[in-house]
Amino acid sequence: MNYTSFKEKHDLNNTFKSLGLVFGDIGTSPIYTLTVIFLLLESTTDNILGILSLIIWTLTLIVTCKYVWLAMSLSKRGEGGTIVLMEILHPLLKSTRAIGFVSILAYVGACLLIGDGIITPAISILSAVEGIRFIPGFGEVSQMVLVVAAALIAFTLIMYQKRGTDNVAKTFAPVMFIWFISLLLSGFVYFIQAPGVIKVLNPYYALDFLYRNGFIAFFSLSEVILCATGGEALYADMGQLKRKPITQAWCFVFICLLFNYLGQAVYMIQHPEARNILFGMVFHQTKILYIPFLILSVFATIIASQAMITGIFSIVYQAINTRLMPMFKVEYTSDKVKEQIYISVVNWFLLIAVIFIMFLFQTSDKLAAAYGLAVTGAMTFAGIMMVMIFYLRRQYFRFVCTIIVTTVISIFLASTLLKIPSGGYWSLILTCIPLSLIFIYTLGQKRLFRRMKPYNSEKFLNNYNKAYSELNKLNGTALFLVRDYKIIPRFVANTMFKNGIIYEDNVFISIIRKSGSWGVHSRFRKDLAPGLRVFEIRIGYMEKEFIHDLIVKAGINEKVIFYGVEDILTKNIFWKIFAMIKKLTPPYVQFFKFPYGKLHGVVTRIEM
Repeated sequence: MNYTSFKEKHDLNNTFKSLGLVFGDIGTSPIYTLTVIFLLLESTTDNILGILSLIIWTLTLIVTCKYVWLAMSLSKRGEGGTIVLMEILHPLLKSTRAIGFVSILAYVGACLLIGDGIITPAISILSAVEGIRFIPGFGEVSQMVLVVAAALIAFTLIMYQKRGTDNVAKTFAPVMFIWFISLLLSGFVYFIQAPGVIKVLNPYYALDFLYRNGFIAFFSLSEVILCATGGEALYADMGQLKRKPITQAWCFVFICLLFNYLGQAVYMIQHPEARNILFGMVFHQTKILYIPFLILSVFATIIASQAMITGIFSIVYQAINTRLMPMFKVEYTSDKVKEQIYISVVNWFLLIAVIFIMFLFQTSDKLAAAYGLAVTGAMTFAGIMMVMIFYLRRQYFRFVCTIIVTTVISIFLASTLLKIPSGGYWSLILTCIPLSLIFIYTLGQKRLFRRMKPYNSEKFLNNYNKAYSELNKLNGTALFLVRDYKIIPRFVANTMFKNGIIYEDNVFISIIRKSGSWGVHSRFRKDLAPGLRVFEIRIGYMEKEFIHDLIVKAGINEKVIFYGVEDILTKNIFWKIFAMIKKLTPPYVQFFKFPYGKLHGVVTRIEM
């Protein structure tokens, strides 16, 4: 097999795989989008056609234009996502204020996606479970029973994360392929009954709807955007599957969604009294296949939720490695899939938040009131960064197109802001939890660093040379974990000079997180002094290498590993929270998997 045919086969495999890993969220949006919209609107033919045209053009502008064309042209070593946009933009900026502004946009955007990731499993699973009411004999099932059933599914899904999803993930693509084919066929059956509905591809119907309905039309945009939730996953997951397979898969997914929405529109025109549109349409087509379709929809929503949970783990992992969040305990659940991780504190947070949201809102249509705000906010912030990148790169055609698309998204965001009083504030509350953690942790770390009063390199080396020549040296090698070998932490000086612990061979291990996602480079720098070496490790923020393995490969055989532990004393409530976070999260030696038997933590008391 030559290289070209191998690459084509690999791309085709990734195209199929992306159906399960990328398109779960946007692929399950037909379950609830039209249902939620027409809780606000009268089911007239003009309204149905207008909304349908809005949905089609929303998918075209936001998903196809913004993500598939514009965003996916911006990558770093094939990676995509909000943090990658920040990485691309930082070198193009000259002002520190501009760099700070972009960083805040990226951090808030990432936290908005976390908030959106909590609501996605809740609304997706609950809306699928509500389809049970179409089964004969189950029409009067109480809503609380449905909420409990949805909560049990969510509980099982989230608790399963620790086992790893490597084996289960193999079934994601086939299930989602069947799901998309089901959407295509169920919609096409109704579409052929009234093919004239294809006229909604003309944007006139969308614009006419907005013009005729004024404020109600503007408010309905906050529900129309639900059809595009999950669109950001196309860009965020580009690193795993590459651009070409995702764009190819989107062509297939877009056709399936298009015909399903067209079919739902025809069904609504024929049955204006319908409320649960997708399930009602399938039930009227073939009652025999309805239960299999319902089961399939539950599996599809589980897959959509799984993709969002995995995405949140990745966002938090990036935040840990870029020192935006504390070093939560991270477990690697697969030897084959490098990106597959499990973070217990995040998993428990998701479990509590998702089930709480389900019982708080109880129905999918009420949940829709909290849905959309976070994702439109994240899309808007990403759009602003894209506008800046294309302008600074002088790609003016893409710059103008991005301004147009970002303006459209900003209109959707303005519409979703109207949902704040009716439940949208929960989206902001959920976003504020990780955002507050980031600000407390980053500000606390800066304050802590200033209070620790590290040694100047020149002063330290003078004291070291004197101590190394005069004191009795212990046999063997000692490692000292430092961030920057030019700025010596207090614990190193206290160990060597106050406690008189100096080994024959002392090695500073300097671990530096690179701005890029991937790549590991390690080397010995020039010796600082007799018996004092520096081993520098530069590692991408998405890499999951065990640092000690690199040390062993370099030929270092240490007897002991010293690291700093801060004992924080403070009366300030803000810094007390920071101190509590430091105590509750594992030290970085645990995060980097250093051997426990050789570790010695040196405590330094700090007043903040």
